[in-house]
Amino acid sequence: MQANAAVIDRRINSKAFFELRNDGILLFRLDVRTNNKQRIVSTMKVSILMNRLATRLMVSALGISLMASSSFAADEGKELPPPKDEPKVINPGPPPSDAIVLFDGKDLSKWEGEKSGDAKWKVEDGVATINGTGTIKTKQAFGDCQLHVEWASPAKVEGEGQGRGNSGVYFQGRYEIQVLDSYNNPTYFHGQAGSLYKQHAPLVNASRKPGEWQYYDIIFHAPRFDAEGKLTKPGTVTVLHNGVLVQDNAEILGTTSHVGAPKYTAHAAKESLSLQDHHNPVRYRNIWIREL
Repeated sequence: MQANAAVIDRRINSKAFFELRNDGILLFRLDVRTNNKQRIVSTMKVSILMNRLATRLMVSALGISLMASSSFAADEGKELPPPKDEPKVINPGPPPSDAIVLFDGKDLSKWEGEKSGDAKWKVEDGVATINGTGTIKTKQAFGDCQLHVEWASPAKVEGEGQGRGNSGVYFQGRYEIQVLDSYNNPTYFHGQAGSLYKQHAPLVNASRKPGEWQYYDIIFHAPRFDAEGKLTKPGTVTVLHNGVLVQDNAEILGTTSHVGAPKYTAHAAKESLSLQDHHNPVRYRNIWIREL
């Protein structure tokens, strides 16, 4: 096969010529006009070692391919049609006017115990503090969402590794973003603050000192299942820790598991959000969520 061609700029017009000779040689010539009126001629000589029917099919395929390329080139300069719906106007807050405030520092009325009963964490001075009474979950269920949550590990450093300022934010009660005092506190990388626990380590460690307030802004897209309970689309999560990207549209591999590989189990499209009681007095404040 022999071919000579210059670099082709944006195409405006093109013509192709084919000649199939009796000796099995296919001659192909392409004449292109560009937007700067440059003319480019490309010729190609192909020796066809096949029967005549196959050769004719090849010529037809080349013609169809060229037509598709010309059509794409003709549409290349067209603008996309404008959206039909105007974006909704909101007050950005914080919190945004379309957000659901889950904790405003007054009470835990939007929450309940993980198993039953009221949420019993201590609420004082606008802060909810874990006190060993158990994990709490929202009364309302959520699917795709944007979550803002502020938290602080204890100012007094006690313990090490996973035993130091440990809690967690569980989407749909299953998929954990780790809360941990990760300031000068070595542990396994996919168990640090900002990790998708035991699945993806944070891109960077953006932790502040013990006792200082930190925050997560999280975009969560729930997994999808079909009518038979088969996973059709895995969940994803994007996390900013203190304004720094630590999870970039990370794929959720399944339900969070401390031991063994994560795996999916079918569940409802919307489930409660949970905050974990890991027997460390982690504090929370200013929690709001937007449904997407």
